Amino acid sequence: MTARKEVSAPSAGGIYQTLLDLGLVREETVSVFSRNTRDVRNLEVLRDSVSGVIFIDGHYVGDAQYRSGAYRGRAVLAEKPANIDYEDKADTQRRFSAFLPHIVGKRIGDFGCGAGSFLKRARLQAREVIGVELQDDWGARLNKEGIPCVNDLTAVDGEVDTFFLFHCLEHLPDPIRVLMEIREKLVADGNGRIVIEVPHARDFLISTLALPEFIEFTLWSQHLILHTRESLGAFLREAGYNNIVISGVQRFGLANHLHWLNVRRPGGHKSSLAMIEDESLVSAYTNALARIDANDTLIAIATT
Repeated sequence: MTARKEVSAPSAGGIYQTLLDLGLVREETVSVFSRNTRDVRNLEVLRDSVSGVIFIDGHYVGDAQYRSGAYRGRAVLAEKPANIDYEDKADTQRRFSAFLPHIVGKRIGDFGCGAGSFLKRARLQAREVIGVELQDDWGARLNKEGIPCVNDLTAVDGEVDTFFLFHCLEHLPDPIRVLMEIREKLVADGNGRIVIEVPHARDFLISTLALPEFIEFTLWSQHLILHTRESLGAFLREAGYNNIVISGVQRFGLANHLHWLNVRRPGGHKSSLAMIEDESLVSAYTNALARIDANDTLIAIATT
């Protein structure tokens, strides 16, 4: 998959330049990881051989695509109920349980909240919730359901105790600027927190097994960067955060991985293979991948 070919010069202010400025990549160690993403042909994906960071430079689909929902291949009409899928339900419950101390009695924000599943679950325990979401129909529906949702951080009034970003940071063309803007909205003096969840560049199926079909599936034009622990921590430090703790979690477990190895397609977590998984196996597999830093997801928690 990796080809040491001519690499385009970094675009001014782009992801590549940001990584260079932070010392996370070097021009001589960056090479072409793929010439295509799953949805866009001839879109160069790069990887640094030392840090392991995978990224796309100089590409952003534009806010209009996010507002319309076209980047997902579909828009969600505000008057219709949300189509909550299995993965969304599982992620929402996991996040709620894991981050409960940062929810109970707090004013929380969810940046890139989507259909608002997490906010709907959290509002029963939080003091107040607010969403930030570009997609117009999702925001309209949440407001209609009594969950305040704005389309820009500047519209968030007052201080927020905890801001959550679930699989959102990797979509942003200027992530450090957004992290700084979020910090300005958080309670100051170390009492505000940010919780970030992102896909991991060292995912077991990418970094260890190098499964071509999984790599092709994972590389998406909307994912401008797949982080490592080092890069995620560096972004947060550059944006002024403190007390950064980064851990690995596994969204898709052994059943999913066996399915990929067997049929080269996703969906094992919902197939008959899921019967082998119980709580102890899920925990053991997650911990085994964590020991080699190969979980599919990174979570960072930091303070102001």
